Amino acid sequence: MKLQGIRVVDLSLFLPGPHLTMMMADHGAEVIKVEPPAGEPTRNIGLRKNGEAVWFRNTHRGKKSLCLNLKDQGQREQLLSLIDTADVFVEGFRPGAMARLGLDYATLSARNPRLVYCSISAFGQSGEKCLKPAHDLSIQADSGTVFLNEGSNGEPCSPAMPVADMAGSLMALSGILMALLRRAETGKGDYLDISMQDSLVAWLPNALGPVFAEERSPTVKDERSWGGNAMYRVYRTADGRYLTLGGSEVKFAENLFAKLGRPELAEVCKRQPGEQGEAITYLQQEFASRTLAEWQAWFEGLDVCWSPVRLLHEALAEAHLKSRQMVFEDADGNRHLGVPIKFLDEPAQVDTRLPKLGEHNARLLGIGQEA
Repeated sequence: MKLQGIRVVDLSLFLPGPHLTMMMADHGAEVIKVEPPAGEPTRNIGLRKNGEAVWFRNTHRGKKSLCLNLKDQGQREQLLSLIDTADVFVEGFRPGAMARLGLDYATLSARNPRLVYCSISAFGQSGEKCLKPAHDLSIQADSGTVFLNEGSNGEPCSPAMPVADMAGSLMALSGILMALLRRAETGKGDYLDISMQDSLVAWLPNALGPVFAEERSPTVKDERSWGGNAMYRVYRTADGRYLTLGGSEVKFAENLFAKLGRPELAEVCKRQPGEQGEAITYLQQEFASRTLAEWQAWFEGLDVCWSPVRLLHEALAEAHLKSRQMVFEDADGNRHLGVPIKFLDEPAQVDTRLPKLGEHNARLLGIGQEA
């Protein structure tokens, strides 16, 4: 596998860091999760199956667990000896916490110059907000994306997805892999300062036209991506379900309205977002006249970007995701998310085993590597 031989020491908790190190474990890295005496919090968050939290199962498979009290000097020394053998170190604490524990980059890189050290924090290691506590919702609110998540009543809604967490995870993974690639040439590691806010803001190119071109915030309901385009909207069906049109290219509008017997409305879709009310109103009325199942049959074979709005359990039961091995079941009946990075050669080999808290202490402590 691509990351075989890479040792990762992971001090992060919850979602961003654990998710990225799980992806590394899926591709062959040895990931040592350092847990506090109370354990990784997600061991006890949310619903459980077969004794383990679903959240924990889908962020910690294939890892080793090292349980340490980092306030204890002796246990910190044991951890330092282990980090001397590591390729990657990941932490997700507030800026300054690692320095107080003697686990900052300056200390660790002096001992292990090849170490790639990744800090993931809400707002980064510098700047006015660097010490401000925040999780995903607060970061999204501070970054303008909760504002973009406007409901039909014109008020902001709680975002459905932890995109600040996940953006941070993916940016951190990308940075770590870049640093490992460079280290192969120079022999020297590096330090990554990953801000979840930075990572989230970097995902906004399609939303920034009004901001960068006209120094204003978008009028959400009139924008192309959030309801202002007739061919890029959510529509209600007769049975209270929903479908989406998700492609605003003119050819799709022409195909749709031709079959509906209203070809002239394709011209309306050539107007700017926010100026397509005639087409939107017609489609709202038309889609409300049939059930979702009827529309699924109606769209069959039509070249239009559309999809039903599936319930989450429906979506994850889809045959396509199963064929892509993005949802699979182990021998004990536990369902898992699959691996999205698919190589032709040396593909990932998922190890679904979960470590018990501190399971690998005896084999890891004091020797810096497994016996």
